[in-house]
Amino acid sequence: MTQLQFTWTVGKVSSGKLLREYLLGEKFISRQALTDIKFAGGALFVNGEHVTVRYPLKEGDRVTVCFPDEVVSESMDPVHIPLSILYEDEHFLAVDKPPDMPTIPSKFRNTDSLAQAVLFYYRQKRIPSTIHAVNRLDRNTSGIVLFAKHRYGHSLLSRLQKRGELERTYIALCHGVPEKTKGTIDLPIGRKEGSIIERCVCKDGQHAKTHFAVLKSFKEYAMVRLKLDTGRTHQIRVHMSSIGHPLLGDDLYGGDGIFIKRQALHSQSLQFAHPFLEKLIEVEAPVPHDMEKLMK
Repeated sequence: MTQLQFTWTVGKVSSGKLLREYLLGEKFISRQALTDIKFAGGALFVNGEHVTVRYPLKEGDRVTVCFPDEVVSESMDPVHIPLSILYEDEHFLAVDKPPDMPTIPSKFRNTDSLAQAVLFYYRQKRIPSTIHAVNRLDRNTSGIVLFAKHRYGHSLLSRLQKRGELERTYIALCHGVPEKTKGTIDLPIGRKEGSIIERCVCKDGQHAKTHFAVLKSFKEYAMVRLKLDTGRTHQIRVHMSSIGHPLLGDDLYGGDGIFIKRQALHSQSLQFAHPFLEKLIEVEAPVPHDMEKLMK
């Protein structure tokens, strides 16, 4: 098993910094990761020599970080379920999740999950990784789920996500036709009192912003494109319900199951600046059949 490692050359602006400062501030390695590198089998080198985080850097120094091996959780069993892989490289894996499948296992339901299917795939391909889900989808939402193959990649993409630089676009079908062809819903979302599942718009909730555009109108419903500035639980479902246009099939937030037996929501596209390959990655997932036939 080859240990994950990265090497960088120190530039002029970083000369004089301690290695700790360089790794935390410029390479965005977390303090916990540095602790694990020290105590859990990792290593730090400068110009081939083993060093500590207190090493003072000079311009031209070659810094190498060796990360500890991934530890696979024993609480998650791999399950052989075929995957629809949309994108893969040595750092990331994007998969098209079907509806009626949770992203990760639930302690409340003994149901096979996408994460378990990915874990089986890793073992089959001898990929030395555990599960690092960059984003998650509700059980009955279909589309793109992105996994990092190591926790450093997970950390970097989580940072992009917090900065709004991991762009996700959804397609949905909602009851009725919004009066405006495009708009922004900027309403805070919090947990509904007395429920562990349901969310609602509430004054003391977390900031949440959703942009929508009507793509096509039908007699009783509309096809909309949605982009998120934030990633709150059930955000699209709550926001669309709050403006009087709940998603088709979403009985939790006022939708009717007459047209479709799940919330008509699909994560269609995702794009991000690859932190290691330094290029823009664009991933698309085809709209599933149950939604596609309603769009015709």
